[in-house]
Amino acid sequence: MADTQTLDTDAVSTYLRDHLPGFDAPIEAIKFESGQSNPTFLLKTHAGNYVLRRKPPGQLLKSAHAVDREFRVQRALKGSAVPVAEVHVLCEDASVIGSDFYVMDHVAGRNFDEPLMDGATEAERGAVIDDMNRVLAALHDVDIDAVGLSDYGPPGNYLERQVSRWSKQYVATQTQELPDMDRLMARLAAEMPADDGQRTLVHGDYRIDNMIFEADGTRCLAVLDWELSTIGHPFADLASVIMQWQLPPGLQGRGLMGVDRAALGLPTDAEFVAAYCERRNLPPIDDFGYYLGFCFFRMASIIQGVLRRALDGNASNPAKGRQLGALVPVFAENGLKALK
Repeated sequence: MADTQTLDTDAVSTYLRDHLPGFDAPIEAIKFESGQSNPTFLLKTHAGNYVLRRKPPGQLLKSAHAVDREFRVQRALKGSAVPVAEVHVLCEDASVIGSDFYVMDHVAGRNFDEPLMDGATEAERGAVIDDMNRVLAALHDVDIDAVGLSDYGPPGNYLERQVSRWSKQYVATQTQELPDMDRLMARLAAEMPADDGQRTLVHGDYRIDNMIFEADGTRCLAVLDWELSTIGHPFADLASVIMQWQLPPGLQGRGLMGVDRAALGLPTDAEFVAAYCERRNLPPIDDFGYYLGFCFFRMASIIQGVLRRALDGNASNPAKGRQLGALVPVFAENGLKALK
């Protein structure tokens, strides 16, 4: 069984001494328990802390766990209006620790597990979500040619490519018959909106738990987990936020379903979408239900892959992976509801 829980710190130290100026060995590696894709470790040294993200060892799906793409996009965004951690070293020699990895700065601050933001004040919640909106708009306004990312994704047909890709990924990792998922994949393929020509950098998994905020403020310091980033349609990112909010609250759903948002200082779905459109000077969005249904479908495919890796023994957190896998039918059902 592949080991995703530990790290060969001697091998990492030896490599970083030769490739990272100012690196100070020895190191202590502590695995972050959050995240189900690329195992992530805090590297503690006397001179400062870093974060290491690696591909899981073992047999992987083609194009999955692309740490080289994470490294590239964060390097390209350095100095932009989109806050990212500074990346330092990309190692594509799997013989060092058993898989590719990269090392970036550790960004100290607050990370909220869910949009309820337990412990935050009403004013803080509203300000955090507004900054989340600001960063999302800034991300989609990045000049991809100017930052060297014009070739970061194929031109056009983003939805068609994504539906095809994630349908194949789902089938490749399927563990049970799920008619709702079959119907959802068929409808997404049949009801796809015409390509409107929008082509921006997209994160692919934009949500509050993939962000670091000021320890004593509400401004975003870094957007994390760029594994699914590409050049695509910006409304898929926007719908990803709304998708999460439509799930149950708590650490499993991490949503806002049934919550009195006004009492907590949180915006409605429509208010968040309207603020985004205002920031980007866009008209109201047609076919938003399609983008929402697509996001539920993509997340169902992703967590199906997590379940498969958990069963195969190479998930980042196997127990949590099996727990998340039970939600695949919920995402499929919600995806069909969104299309209606």
